[in-house]
Amino acid sequence: MTTLPISEARAELAHAVTQAETEPVTISRHGEAVAVLMSPSLYEQLMESAEELADITEFDAALLKSDLNIPWDVVKKDLGLL
Repeated sequence: MTTLPISEARAELAHAVTQAETEPVTISRHGEAVAVLMSPSLYEQLMESAEELADITEFDAALLKSDLNIPWDVVKKDLGLL
C-alpha cells in the first residue's frame, strides 16, 4: 500500500486516484495515517464484508440471549421423527 503525505496527495490528486484504482493509497498528516483512497469496488467489498460480520455477530448474540432454544431431541419428538 502506498502512503502519501497530504501535501503531496493534494498536489498529485490525479496520480493518487489512478494508483487507488489498483491498490489503496494511505494519506498521512505529520506521519500519521488520516485517510485511505481506494477503488469503489474494493470499498463495496469491504462494506459488504463488514455488514456480513455485523449480521453474524448480531445473530450469535441473539442465540446466546434467547431462551427460545429448543433441544434437537425435543423438536424431533414433537415432529414425530423419533
